[in-house]
Amino acid sequence: MNSENEKRIMFEIYREAVDQGSFKVVYFTELGEHERETEIGNAVRGDHVFDGFILNRERGPAKMVVQRLLEQMNEGSPLGPTDIERELRPFLAA
Repeated sequence: MNSENEKRIMFEIYREAVDQGSFKVVYFTELGEHERETEIGNAVRGDHVFDGFILNRERGPAKMVVQRLLEQMNEGSPLGPTDIERELRPFLAA
């Protein structure tokens, strides 16, 4: 069962390392060859918040939820890994 819909997208939510930086997301498995090194480097230097796999068939709605969470966190909402997992649970691959 290796159909397009069963593929997974690996992602990480992190906080930029510079001066209490912004919360960001990187979708590792969607990075192009030219941006891979820069984006992975940014995530590695940042503070890890949450990571996981989104089912490919759920990527649109999942990315909207991630974007909403990032906006809330960047506005000062104290969301932690448990909160993020609860919001993303319907979209996460096992």
